[in-house]
Amino acid sequence: MEERVCDISRLGMGGRPSPVLSSNLSLFATELAVPWLWYFVLDRFRAEVVTMFTIEGFIESCRKAIVASDAERVIRELVTEAVSDPSSVVRAMPERRHAGLEAVHRSAELTVLDFAWAPWMSFKPHDHAMWSIVGIFTGREVNVFWRRTPNGIEAAGARSLGVGEVTLLGRDIIHSVVNPIGKLTRAIHVYGGDFFAPPRQRSEWDPETQHERPWDLEDTRRLFAEAEARAS
Repeated sequence: MEERVCDISRLGMGGRPSPVLSSNLSLFATELAVPWLWYFVLDRFRAEVVTMFTIEGFIESCRKAIVASDAERVIRELVTEAVSDPSSVVRAMPERRHAGLEAVHRSAELTVLDFAWAPWMSFKPHDHAMWSIVGIFTGREVNVFWRRTPNGIEAAGARSLGVGEVTLLGRDIIHSVVNPIGKLTRAIHVYGGDFFAPPRQRSEWDPETQHERPWDLEDTRRLFAEAEARAS
């Protein structure tokens, strides 16, 4: 009996005792003599031995994945796994009181951003000049997809993303974003390059005239601030 208790308390900890399991196992110590309760105990504490989401661990996994030939697929799986437990992501990420984009990792090969869309915010059409993956962990965002025409762009489709949902955007995708709800929407954005210094000139389009122009980061920050001010 004592040997079994010791085995469980070390599950998932590389041989080190789990303080969560050790403190709770005493509640079941006398019941372990019944074989079927052994499986009940394992199921009861399964969540306690699973590694929780951390931004440091997530970034390290993405850094390893970015060198793979199918980096987009692998990183999409990482983002999907992360936002499948949105409360864990919320706990790991710094609290956000304001809309905007915050870099949690930036390199020439990989950027990870914490996006916070202001309530009811509508954001201009733009491209990225690199692939990107979006995973929602609070709120909802609606992506409108655009295609080029001889005179500018035209709407070509849309997709609404809720908590736990993920989308992969190709290098040449043009999209705009709407937060359709009255609270912040937050998402993990992963880019296959340096978001702030793309490999080629990025574009954005005037929301009214739909005329193309160079992407403007300062205008982007201004739009976030204005959207937040309107919502407050």
